[in-house]
Amino acid sequence: MKELYTDLNIRFSVEQRSFCALNIIYERFLRTVPSHSHGKNSYEIHYIPSGFGHARINQALYDIVPNTLYVTGPHVEHAQVPAPEDPMCEYCVYLNLERGRPRGNPEKRPAAQWLPAPPPSILQLFEETPFWFGQDRQNVSGVMEQIFFELRNQYRGYMQQVEALLTQLVVLTARNYEEQQKAVTHFGPSNPENSKFILLEEYFLYEYQNLSLKALADRLGLGCRQTERLLKEHYGKTFLQKKTEARMAAAAILLSDQARSISSIAEELGYSSAEHFSAAFKRHYKMTAREYRRRGDRLQK
Repeated sequence: MKELYTDLNIRFSVEQRSFCALNIIYERFLRTVPSHSHGKNSYEIHYIPSGFGHARINQALYDIVPNTLYVTGPHVEHAQVPAPEDPMCEYCVYLNLERGRPRGNPEKRPAAQWLPAPPPSILQLFEETPFWFGQDRQNVSGVMEQIFFELRNQYRGYMQQVEALLTQLVVLTARNYEEQQKAVTHFGPSNPENSKFILLEEYFLYEYQNLSLKALADRLGLGCRQTERLLKEHYGKTFLQKKTEARMAAAAILLSDQARSISSIAEELGYSSAEHFSAAFKRHYKMTAREYRRRGDRLQK
């Protein structure tokens, strides 16, 4: 049993360094793999989902059992021998880490040398760990399975999926090297322009009971006319249209509760009377609230 993808130009990046996936293989081993090593900047990620065997790596012997993950980087001698009674199955991804910019002279450091060195990044962990062997704790299995699913079926968008999954594979592999260390860098806040759009979405979604152009404008830090222009540019609709849409969407949900009266729904939505609510509902949905509720009952039955 063997599934091989080779001679493909699959490129992806981690922390702005480029990787190239040269071979992606799944195999049930019925043969011994003789001792060999890989050249500079080359790494193999081996994951064993089932079966048994052993590996000889740099003259040391390691037992291979289900859920074994191991990485062999540049110049690491390794061989594999499957167990005859239950030979191992293996996912293997061969990667080449393309050369990046030199890191500079380590002797030239800032004056404040007493500051502790920052922890290594994911890329540094991966690049500077030429050999690791252990049990996977990061669900590498699921990523490997999905990589092969995408390559096998080649559905629309599979190339982007494979690139993203290979990025995940490198990250999850490197995470196995240490005990759940917290990241030291984080996503920054969104820019003010994008924050306004999120505020708009949440305002109409969650505050449909008391929608007010003035209140929305104050929250955005804009004037009422500027807010109207923003709504027109972003949604192609006026504040009144968005307000009506928000209330009517909420009304449709509330009407599914048979215990709620039309009057109580009108009050919750901020209408001055059930009559005003009913008229607005009919204009929007082209049927009365009671008709809408009856139709919903029929569909559920």
